Amino acid sequence: MNFNLMHPAEQIVLLLSRVYQKGLTTTSGGNLSIKDSEGVIWITPSGIDKGSLTPADICKVLPDGTVIGKYRPSVELPFHKLVYETRPDVSAVLHAHPPALVSYSLIRKIPEIKVIPSSLTKVGIGIAKYEVPGSDKLAQRIVHEIKKGLNVVIMENHGVITCADNLFEAFKRFETLNFIAGLNITASILGKPEALTEEQFELQDLKGTDPLGEFIPTNYSSDERTLRKEMCALIHRAYDQNLFTSAQGTFSVRLDDHTFLITPYNVDRKYIEPEDLVRIEFNYREAGKTPSRSVGLHKLIYDEHPEIKAITVAHPRHLLAFAITHTPIDSRTIPESYISLRDVVRVPYGTNISDPKKISDSITEHSPVVIVENDSVISTGSSLINAFDRLEVAEFTANTMIHANMIGKTVMISDKEVSDINKAFHLK
Repeated sequence: MNFNLMHPAEQIVLLLSRVYQKGLTTTSGGNLSIKDSEGVIWITPSGIDKGSLTPADICKVLPDGTVIGKYRPSVELPFHKLVYETRPDVSAVLHAHPPALVSYSLIRKIPEIKVIPSSLTKVGIGIAKYEVPGSDKLAQRIVHEIKKGLNVVIMENHGVITCADNLFEAFKRFETLNFIAGLNITASILGKPEALTEEQFELQDLKGTDPLGEFIPTNYSSDERTLRKEMCALIHRAYDQNLFTSAQGTFSVRLDDHTFLITPYNVDRKYIEPEDLVRIEFNYREAGKTPSRSVGLHKLIYDEHPEIKAITVAHPRHLLAFAITHTPIDSRTIPESYISLRDVVRVPYGTNISDPKKISDSITEHSPVVIVENDSVISTGSSLINAFDRLEVAEFTANTMIHANMIGKTVMISDKEVSDINKAFHLK
């Protein structure tokens, strides 16, 4: 899907639908806009069901202020216009009321964004003081922050706005910030989230710098075509289940001893297609495509573990809550979790970059899932569905442990009960 070739009204409807479906705004809340190359502002209408908008519902506001459309434009049009007037580099604005960020707007604080590597640390976040929605005063408050070069503003007792040179980039900033806000809230149930240092952030810049040569595939086997389709279906599912975000989350699957498929870098996980996937052969990548920056780690694991056929690198909220508080996770919650996960290994932040062999060496039959502190979760398996299932089970386990902490003292399956499970299911 070439998002940039879509009409502005279509872009707005597509992304607002995603915001609504993920529960990040309500039927009547939120507004998106795009300023096109002719200076026309395309903006969502006021008070119309956000769950059933069509491109024909989007309002067109001409440079002279004339409104064209069957509905009135959003009541928040004043701050959209003022942002565009103040920041010529901005061509898209997104405003919504996601629960996690509204929670921070109520306590009037910015969430700690340095708990995981994020491009938001370079974007910057401000807080706009409260004013009546739709008022010129609110617009002035927002622009006071925008003038500082910030692209994300939390509005006190209201919500958040993000802006960028295109709507998809504004959406990614919105999605990422909301994820980090929710992660901080969830992690606070376990303990205090530990932020990364500047030196640790700099380590991320080294990720994916190993060069790969290029090759042009001469054929695609029937098995590869099938796996490309299956892999995309699971990537879409991972996105819908909040295991991936639009720009983060990697899947790979082995084709043979020296060949595997992997997700590309910076391609929207929601709409990724089989032709977007990147084939890796030895030290070469499919020509014209950029693989995930974790490609080196995937290659190392496949080289050292012939039994592993698929790998995921994901960022699920409940598992990352354990990762950013450095809290151990125990799979002995229910038999299904123990059988699937056994021992979940935790390694320090940056291990996937500075010492990937340590991760590869950590993966065994007894430890198929590895948590990288303040970073990600690596799940391995004998097939695509097996690796994905282990990721789901690990996130389910983390979720139940966190919720159990909220209602009482957790009692794990005993050593004797574990021994009984091992015998019953012939586990070593």
